[in-house]
Amino acid sequence: MTQHLNVTAGAGYAVIVDANCWQTLPDHLAHIGLQGRVHIVADHHLAEVATQLQSACGATTTLLMLPGGESTKDYTTLMQIYDHLLTARVERRDVLVALGGGVIGDVAGFAAATTLRGIACVQMPTTLLAMVDSAVGGKTGINHPLGKNMIGAFHQPRLVLADVSLLKTLPQRELSAGWAEAIKHGVIRDAQLFADLEQADPTKAFFDADLVRRAVAVKVEVVNIDEREQAERMLLNYGHTVGHAIEQLLGYGTLLHGEAIAIGMHIEAQLAVTLGLCDAALVRRQQQMLQRYNLPVALPAQLTADDLLAVMQRDKKVDAGQIRWALPRRIGHAEIIRDVTLDTVRAVVATNVSA
Repeated sequence: MTQHLNVTAGAGYAVIVDANCWQTLPDHLAHIGLQGRVHIVADHHLAEVATQLQSACGATTTLLMLPGGESTKDYTTLMQIYDHLLTARVERRDVLVALGGGVIGDVAGFAAATTLRGIACVQMPTTLLAMVDSAVGGKTGINHPLGKNMIGAFHQPRLVLADVSLLKTLPQRELSAGWAEAIKHGVIRDAQLFADLEQADPTKAFFDADLVRRAVAVKVEVVNIDEREQAERMLLNYGHTVGHAIEQLLGYGTLLHGEAIAIGMHIEAQLAVTLGLCDAALVRRQQQMLQRYNLPVALPAQLTADDLLAVMQRDKKVDAGQIRWALPRRIGHAEIIRDVTLDTVRAVVATNVSA
């Protein structure tokens, strides 16, 4: 029997990570008492799965197919979902099912949070990155030209149903991007997970539901401690301050989210060394892991330290004018660090800028 992870935030919900489980959605909806109409918002690459799911959920189920790329995560797409739901005469007892990667989960989740002041949402992540990170914890939202995820809401799902068998259809680049968040979880909180990922075969590890579930468990544990990112949950931002700035400057979708986060982790680990929080061996070990999973660590040549700093200072994690950094002390343990001078950050970033 599959071991469920349990999130206590919101009304409380199960996170199910297994193989060949997506067809069980109607049973789970009945079990948790969601009896309204189902509205599926799905990545258009999942048309076959989406139509089968629509049929399984009943004749009144609606379906909206959308592109799943990062450029989709905007106001225009949000309005498409609102139009679809309102035209279908959505009611408060209905449930929105987000079937796709992190982009679909975030924008559909935000639509659920704000339609009729909030309807139930079920997350069905189909990318590794969404499974181990974005589908859990209730963060929803869209991007803004001045920053990533700057418009959104906390809206906990009623269920997360992650089927690892769906990962086999993903391009290798998408799978690699997903491992960035799993590796991050190992660095900040689970040294054994990190060590096991070092030993795993990167081309086959995504078939291991138990390994994926352990990566998800780190996110569940942190969310249960700190739902609203007031303290512990900020540790999950490791690699994201620099990573989000890279994404914005290059244009959303140029790099996959996990690729930008991998570069961010590499630079932020160097910052930790500069601050005396950890030794250079951590940077080398992490770099070897990232590259083993085919993730980049080099800063794109067209970016400058000043450009990156300008964007980072507009980040959501800025408090009283200072960036709050999640930085590692050792593999398996990280801390929130404040009072890092901009000159220190600039110097570290500058060492990664191509001449």
